[in-house]
Amino acid sequence: MATKKYTVTLPEELAEEIRREVGPGAFSAYVTRAIERQREHDRLGELVAWMQEKDGPLTEEEQAAAAAELRDMERWFEEREADGRGDQAAAAG
Repeated sequence: MATKKYTVTLPEELAEEIRREVGPGAFSAYVTRAIERQREHDRLGELVAWMQEKDGPLTEEEQAAAAAELRDMERWFEEREADGRGDQAAAAG
């Protein structure tokens, strides 16, 4: 995928915390992944709004199932990110 450099203003404390955690070489990748996740969240919100407009509000059972699936997705993302950090550490060591 082609990349392009942008200027973004971030709270200094937050940016430095992330940089310390991931290292300067992985900062852009971290920010990119955060933006990708937000876009996924936004699109999912749009889909939910469309579905509720079309079919009405969710039942309690449907809400519970969606909450469980969301927890599974978050766990998957956390594991994926942890695996990526492990791969980076192995490559550096």
